Amino acid sequence: MKVLGSYERARIYIDKHYQESGEAKNHKRKLNPGPVITISRQTGIGASAICEKLTDYFNRNAIADYRDWTYFDRELIGKVIEDHNLPDHFRKYLAQEKPTTIDSWFGEILGISPSKISLLHKTAHTIVKLAEFGNTIIVGRASNIILEKKQNAFHVRLVAPLNYRIENAVKLYNVDSKTAAEFIRGEDEERKIYLWKYFHKNIDDPLLYHSIINTNLLSIEEIAEMIGHCVINKFPAFFSR
Repeated sequence: MKVLGSYERARIYIDKHYQESGEAKNHKRKLNPGPVITISRQTGIGASAICEKLTDYFNRNAIADYRDWTYFDRELIGKVIEDHNLPDHFRKYLAQEKPTTIDSWFGEILGISPSKISLLHKTAHTIVKLAEFGNTIIVGRASNIILEKKQNAFHVRLVAPLNYRIENAVKLYNVDSKTAAEFIRGEDEERKIYLWKYFHKNIDDPLLYHSIINTNLLSIEEIAEMIGHCVINKFPAFFSR
């Protein structure tokens, strides 16, 4: 049996639920969407590996018609572009999680670069659309804030000590410790500012999440099973156990 990668699963999910949205089966799914998991993470955690394990865990335990779990991180950017027919060069702006600088402000005025607020609204629109069908894990992009009132949502924050994340980043990105440390501190600060500037929320507020997990104390498999167990208990109707 062919093992599908995250990108392939994401494309299959999009094709299934968006290109066939008029079919009765999809209408039924929108009336009873599966769970949606949001993952907020500190830089250097290695969230992709956790999401891979978690999607496998859910698909093994899901009931029929709900075995299409996938996750969106970088793929989400492509989905926003597709949803709103944006030029491909907008991709670099969607990838940024930082406030507007004076240069980009002038770019917005002149029409060279897109408005951050406009892109934020388009990204939020896509995240809400994904939640309409469920069975998705959405990484970052303030998805826990955007979906805070969704009854089918479960919000997770992944944290770890800085030294652990630096060691992890050295392996993940093949850089030296100093470069990894600077990258992590910069990314963490940008994410914190992004959430505060556009949503007036503190990313470290524990009340924004159902669960906060120290990934340094658990294996990837244990983290996936911990999240999976909580989600299955909260939404038992979508799983076979």
